[in-house]
Amino acid sequence: MLNKIGSAPGFIAALDQSGGSTPGALRLYGISESDYQGDEEMFRLMHAMRVRIMSAPAFTGDKVIGAILFERTMDGDVDGQAVPSYLWEKRGVVPFLKIDKGLAAEENGVQMMKPMPDLDALLIRGRNKGIFGTKMRSVIAQDDAAGITAVVKQQFEVARQIIGQGLMPIIEPEVSIKSPTKVEAEAILRDEIAAQLDKLPAGETVMLKLTIPTVADFYAPLVAHKSVVRVVALSGGYTTADACEKLSHNHGMIASFSRALTEKLRVSMSDADFNASLAETIDQIYAASVNKA
Repeated sequence: MLNKIGSAPGFIAALDQSGGSTPGALRLYGISESDYQGDEEMFRLMHAMRVRIMSAPAFTGDKVIGAILFERTMDGDVDGQAVPSYLWEKRGVVPFLKIDKGLAAEENGVQMMKPMPDLDALLIRGRNKGIFGTKMRSVIAQDDAAGITAVVKQQFEVARQIIGQGLMPIIEPEVSIKSPTKVEAEAILRDEIAAQLDKLPAGETVMLKLTIPTVADFYAPLVAHKSVVRVVALSGGYTTADACEKLSHNHGMIASFSRALTEKLRVSMSDADFNASLAETIDQIYAASVNKA
């Protein structure tokens, strides 16, 4: 799994919309909130969508090298097989788990992660199910140095806990694409991440999931850092076309898109149309991850 994630061509699919973002994801898919009642039915519909994606002919390790799962997706199955083992054994796709519990209120221009008191138990459960790594998200809205420093410090503290449980952390301090000080925030973020990477003990490694920078190749020093296995890009609300175009100018960064992966998929599509549309999007995201301008 480490070899695949570290060096194989391709991208990581983000299938990790959780409670708060699930209604919006279902809405884009063509299922309105009036079509279901309660969380259980909502999550059942979301799982059915994810199964449709994961079992599509184009969703294989040839182009999709990893997939980030919501906890309930990890606990679900595809044709009677647990999702993590299905992904790796049947599709050749490395499974990751979203572990954060959402965002705290904005302070100092950032949103830190909420506390995760049961994290060790979740990490052990994930590891036992075949999960390779984890993902956790914070959000940066302003170029506030104190706020960004706090976000990066928190991310690396939790990352060390994840490494201690034998899993690979994906550190995701997302700079909002709507930030009026995006360029300045990215400069502070890059320096703070580099400082934390330099403190990691020899042999300890992480992955980074970052907003596509305004300046192409701005994160090249992080891509090259000895403690970084891979740098992946989030789509951040960009359309698929925009995200792919911007990503194509950043060498060493591959996609880890969520909305941009699924934006053209609809529940009403026939399986043939669904599979063809997903294959086209996978090809587009793969090309942006592999072929650089």
